[in-house]
Amino acid sequence: MMIFTKRLLAIVCLYLMAIPGFSQQIDIFKIQDSSASAANEPVINTFYSTRLVNSHTVEILSPGSMDFRINHRFGPINQGIYEMFGLDQASMRMGFDFGLCKNLMVGIGRFSTAKEYDWFVKWRLVHQKTGSGAPVSIDLVGAMAYKTLNLGPSFVVTGSDRTYYTAQLLIASKLNAHTSIQVSPTYNHYNRIFFLTGGSKDMFAIGFLARQRVSKRVSINAEYFLQATRFNNTYDPLSIGVDINTGGHVFQLHFTNSTGMNEHTFIHETNGSWGNGAVRWGFNISRIFFIGKKNKASVK
Repeated sequence: MMIFTKRLLAIVCLYLMAIPGFSQQIDIFKIQDSSASAANEPVINTFYSTRLVNSHTVEILSPGSMDFRINHRFGPINQGIYEMFGLDQASMRMGFDFGLCKNLMVGIGRFSTAKEYDWFVKWRLVHQKTGSGAPVSIDLVGAMAYKTLNLGPSFVVTGSDRTYYTAQLLIASKLNAHTSIQVSPTYNHYNRIFFLTGGSKDMFAIGFLARQRVSKRVSINAEYFLQATRFNNTYDPLSIGVDINTGGHVFQLHFTNSTGMNEHTFIHETNGSWGNGAVRWGFNISRIFFIGKKNKASVK
């Protein structure tokens, strides 16, 4: 029943997003590729979305826009036909991200499996420019998560015990009109560690992201995080997927060994590997709405 409810909710949301006039569609393809821009112009569309699979990218929402995101993940395919190769299981994160002003965005969300609420702030420090301008874009991300999962009577916990912190530095470059890369040094802090052993409260990792555009609206993506410190029986998360950009929507289809969908869960709590078939099929849906005030000069 719970899985059916989640899927029904996703269908309803997609229906609402398709209603004419429900929102102002923002078509990024009305903006030309930055490779054809004049010298020292800001580079645009380093990635199609503010997240590649799980990880943040250097993309920032424009002021007055909202990104409604549904991340959906099935069970591992190695569970066989009884679980329909993972399709009988599901976890989901629903989020709302907002562009507050130029170079600054915030977001909130909830991840179903860990019953966690999360929120973040992303600030662009440097914007890559064409010509002799800055060769990279640099963003700073600060995030928190709060676990509401019932941990059982054996655990006496405080609100602080349930809280997690993340700091990330995102450094990306659009090498040409088709290829973009990013590295993401990441720090995660656990106030208290539940159900995990062998690690510490301070965990470090570095992410590697890549995007290869194969057509105007389709790209192939890869995302890998190497853990410098790790818990026992966990694996580095690796995700491979495809982005399909329709202008207002971005559909992201992917295979990944991670269940988690916020920073500390997908980086340090991935307990399956590609080698043993613990790979999950999933998809993300991103829909941009414009909720800010219209520019009077643009109204005819």
